[in-house]
Amino acid sequence: MVQVETIKNTYSRFFVFYTRLLRSIVMLLTVVAALGVLTMLTITCLDVVLRLFRNPIVGTLDIVKIAGVITIAAALPYTTAIKGHVAIEYFFHKLSRTGRIIVDTFSRLFGLALFASLTWQSIQYAASLKHSGEVTPTLQIPIFWIPYVIAFSCAIVCLVVLYNLLHPGKEMIKP
Repeated sequence: MVQVETIKNTYSRFFVFYTRLLRSIVMLLTVVAALGVLTMLTITCLDVVLRLFRNPIVGTLDIVKIAGVITIAAALPYTTAIKGHVAIEYFFHKLSRTGRIIVDTFSRLFGLALFASLTWQSIQYAASLKHSGEVTPTLQIPIFWIPYVIAFSCAIVCLVVLYNLLHPGKEMIKP
């Protein structure tokens, strides 16, 4: 009986650590997304103002595109953690409790498979970009690292979905 209790305590401590670490990573990515929006806003506004003086910022489009991709990728884990994705609530609530559990579980498993696939494909794409030496058109910034950021965010989404599967009906982070 003592051994079973020890295993339960170990599992419980691990899961608390896992949840705290995952929440920290999600919140860090949320800060990255916020900084991406701030970057896009600042660069765009500065470029507009400087164009009035005939001195635009070179590579504005490159910077805004990169910041946009990073913002979207970094925001996905937070949106998943608060269960903020679009759902068809009207039809979902028409189902019985068992039906809702089945549909929710199926959709989460599908999402897990989708984001796992996106993680893998992003890693492969990043490797091909690195091999080819692809750069942005104006500033010549290497872009191979961007799919790695997307892959990392998608992997975190997978972990959040796993948390959601283990805790049905409860969001990981309160909005």
